[in-house]
Amino acid sequence: MPAIVLIGAQWGDEGKGKATDLLGSRVDYVVKFNGGNNAGHTVVIGDEKYALHLLPSGILTPGVTPVIANGVVVDIQVLFDELEALMARGLDVSKLLISANAHVITQYHRTIDKVTERFLGKRQIGTTGRGIGPAYADKINRVGIRIQDLFDENILRQKVEGALDQKNHLLVKVYNRRAIAASEVVDDLLSYAERLRPMVADTGLILNQALDAGKTVLFEGGQATMLDVDHGTYPFVTSSNATSGGAATGSGVAPNRFDRVIGIVKAYATRVGSGPFPTELFDESGEFLRSAGFEFGTTTGRPRRTGWYDAPVARYAARINGITDFVLTKLDVLTGLESIRVCVAYDVDGVRFDEMPVNQSDFHHAVPIYEDFPGWTDDITGVTEFDQLPKNARDYVLAVEAMSGSRISAIGVGPGRDAIVVRHDLIG
Repeated sequence: MPAIVLIGAQWGDEGKGKATDLLGSRVDYVVKFNGGNNAGHTVVIGDEKYALHLLPSGILTPGVTPVIANGVVVDIQVLFDELEALMARGLDVSKLLISANAHVITQYHRTIDKVTERFLGKRQIGTTGRGIGPAYADKINRVGIRIQDLFDENILRQKVEGALDQKNHLLVKVYNRRAIAASEVVDDLLSYAERLRPMVADTGLILNQALDAGKTVLFEGGQATMLDVDHGTYPFVTSSNATSGGAATGSGVAPNRFDRVIGIVKAYATRVGSGPFPTELFDESGEFLRSAGFEFGTTTGRPRRTGWYDAPVARYAARINGITDFVLTKLDVLTGLESIRVCVAYDVDGVRFDEMPVNQSDFHHAVPIYEDFPGWTDDITGVTEFDQLPKNARDYVLAVEAMSGSRISAIGVGPGRDAIVVRHDLIG
């Protein structure tokens, strides 16, 4: 049975939560393998809307075991806030598993994230200020706190004291902030230990055993390809590997066990925060997409930057992730536009680039080369078959598919759980 990786193929907010939910009834485990509570998934079930930040989307599907794997950084207060909010709405969250090797976001990570970003001034990256980057930095610097450390007070205290030795000098002498007491951090983390204990497991072992037993496991990436720390628009990226390769390192499941890689793309493009975005719109079309698509961050509430579909970015994502299937979301948002543009290449100082420039400066100065497509006015939110779409909508999908490096297997035509047109089976 398959191990399936599901990733964002643009700058995030593509609708991964909906795609995960679409597959949920046929999946036994849903695994979050990177990131933290710096990105959100919105899932609409009937009249109910659920905004998830740290929890895997699969937690909303009965029978699915949701897993927070070792590649995730966990803000424990956010974790319990989300769990309690779901329980208050009648959902069963008792099957959640958390890797003992996942790293913990502490209060000093959040503090350093905020003061560092402020200190950068005009060079700000656009971080959410939730401590994600500093927690990953500590992981790489080998001074991080892991979930398992909460169950050994002596080790926890030693690690927190070691981490704060340097950080307090930075906070006091560079940022003019108060020093953070190690005991304050330790006491806070220990207060969660017993509530956490039943959820903590060797998730890598459990997932491999599940695959051995013929179970279907879905690996859900946070953020997206263009925010990957290695392959994205560095330095305007997240602090983890949001591409398909991150599913292996972030979960303990070997690469040769993955059967499919599903890339999620919007029928247009959005971005939150700073960094290059060649197709960004500053006109009425951009406002139309923002309003019609309700393009405001699930986690931050910030208005998203909007732009036309970027085919070179989609091809790049298909290539480095090994995407076998695309899910094209929010096609309905384009309804009502007289003309729809697609970026097919870039012009950089008079030179045409059909693929993403490897040089960041070139990408920053890239001017889109567009192809125009006629729009449609018919309401498509009730469509269930591809042939039921207006001809111009079908033509748009087929043109985008031909440019993007892999087949489009499903199309989102509305915000509802069932508002999706399936062209090819995503699991079979």
